[in-house]
Amino acid sequence: MFMIRENGVNDVTIKVLYCGMCHTDLHHVRNDWGITMYPCVPGHEITGLITKVGKDVTKFKVGDKVGVGCLAASCLECEFCKTSQENYCDQIQFTYNGIFWDGSITCGGYSKMMVADQRYVVRVPENLPMDAAAPMLCAGITVYCPMKDSKLLEPSGTPKKVGIIGLGGLGHVAVKFAKAFGHYVTIISTSPSKEKEAKQRLGADDFIESTDPSQMKAKKRTLDFVLDTVSAYHSLGPYLELLKVEGTLHIVGAPDKPMDLPSFPLIFGKRTVKGSMTGGMIETQEMMDMCGKYNISCDIEMVTPDQINDALQRLANNDVRYRFVIDIAGKSSRL
Repeated sequence: MFMIRENGVNDVTIKVLYCGMCHTDLHHVRNDWGITMYPCVPGHEITGLITKVGKDVTKFKVGDKVGVGCLAASCLECEFCKTSQENYCDQIQFTYNGIFWDGSITCGGYSKMMVADQRYVVRVPENLPMDAAAPMLCAGITVYCPMKDSKLLEPSGTPKKVGIIGLGGLGHVAVKFAKAFGHYVTIISTSPSKEKEAKQRLGADDFIESTDPSQMKAKKRTLDFVLDTVSAYHSLGPYLELLKVEGTLHIVGAPDKPMDLPSFPLIFGKRTVKGSMTGGMIETQEMMDMCGKYNISCDIEMVTPDQINDALQRLANNDVRYRFVIDIAGKSSRL
């Protein structure tokens, strides 16, 4: 049994329709990081309908189609909160397993309803299916921000050669973003079996099997930007060699062990390595609006609430193409 806080003056109550399943959920359920507060209600890729609004809510009304991502609260006073980079606030509290302003433990989307402050809620475009839009609240914004930061998502931008390491929940969305803006996309993967899917289903232009030294050598200095979405341990050296001079390797995957970062590929290529996490609320709404404009959503596999445990185990085994989404509301959720 768990408690959800009362709807406050700045809060909205949301009937949860769908909730994506992220690797972070798995880590919290199993207490892999030693920080889980039980009972834990995971889920930070949430879409639903507003059923109640607080008296000071101005952004939303009852019946609105909305989404909630990773953020539940922040200090509102620091430089990051004031520049809509709330995700980098030192006092950030997440959608679940966090401590809200009133001291209550935050609860996520593996539930029929939730309460969220209006500041951390976004609109879902009318043309997007609510189920396939749900994972965009984490997977989508996580790859949107680095691509925006490198000016890859500008309508009048110059086409670039973009590499994406890993073709999973994050990687396949990154392909869609990059192709929507006319870039030449190369998937870099340890699994040669994914080449056909990458090219034929997702529209990637090229494929590199990263465990094949000849393929890696043949593609040296060919890419402008590489997005690393892999959460398993790996050395960054071979991927840095794929970048042109002054190219950027941007990390969004989070291995639990430090990655090797050799100095020579950096020095001799004047290359940059950087990282980022999710995004602020203005960027998250921008991302959702862009998905509506270009009809971008996640490729999903739907599960029912009674299949959550099996889906978590399959998630641990990387047995999903490309994101599990829980049909929380069942037959009433056909939006």
